[in-house]
Amino acid sequence: MKGLLLKDLYMTAKYCRAYALIVVVFLVVSFFGNENLFFVFYPCLMVGLIPVNLLSYDERSKWTLYSGTLPYSKAQIVSGKYLIGLFAQAIVLILTAITQAMIMHRDGSFTFSGLMSLMAILTVLSFVTSSFSLPVIFRWGVEKGRIAHAVIIGFAFAGGAAAGMVFQPGVQMEISFGGFLPIMFLLGIGIYALSWYLSIVFYRKREA
Repeated sequence: MKGLLLKDLYMTAKYCRAYALIVVVFLVVSFFGNENLFFVFYPCLMVGLIPVNLLSYDERSKWTLYSGTLPYSKAQIVSGKYLIGLFAQAIVLILTAITQAMIMHRDGSFTFSGLMSLMAILTVLSFVTSSFSLPVIFRWGVEKGRIAHAVIIGFAFAGGAAAGMVFQPGVQMEISFGGFLPIMFLLGIGIYALSWYLSIVFYRKREA
């Protein structure tokens, strides 16, 4: 399992460096006064594409065929992609939380409940892209699942754009840090966990 993670980390560092640049640019734009929350939502949605891109490179290089000769189970192969995705999403969420806390502090509007409200929404959004795309890809492969994947990504980014227009600056302050927000966090985690399980089931069927 450690070898799978190292492979995907090396591939992420080599092929997904543009993601890091885009995340930094969008966070900087959001910090220096752009009040459209699309610039906050977009990096969380986009980083969910990293595991999908890694799978695309695996299929293109025929690694998915070669992996059948290695002492790794299908569950481990799937889990490697989900762990990389979880790691990348966690980094973006942490960076976003720090940036938003600085913005709120600068504007004199910082409250812990306000920050947690925004992060609850972002947690769900950050898991949506990969959670819906990966089971499709693991079941039918990158090529056969391309159309369904494109539709899912289109809906995800359209949702992010709509959220950026609907939620006005400071709207997170209007949501109380009560029972609703923990449910939002649990919903995001639950969606990701269910997707993880379905991908393992689908990949086993595909390789059978």
